[in-house]
Amino acid sequence: MKKIILATFASTLLLGLSVPPLETDASVKKFKNCTELNKAYKGGIAKNSKVKNKGGKTKYKPTVSAKLYAANESKDRDKDGIACER
Repeated sequence: MKKIILATFASTLLLGLSVPPLETDASVKKFKNCTELNKAYKGGIAKNSKVKNKGGKTKYKPTVSAKLYAANESKDRDKDGIACER
């Protein structure tokens, strides 16, 4: 009986350690304006990797992050899926 309990406890402990922690919203920052955002992300923030820039050629490649884009979606003036592209 003790061996079964010990085995169950050990497997539960291993399973708990093998599950990666969930990403918290603390890592997602809402910026005041594009100047502030571009200091951290030079090319802006893209919703996904398939998004194309409507405005033409840009200097920098945008960082792809759906959560960051959602937090700063108001800064995407041309609604092309990239906020504050440069």
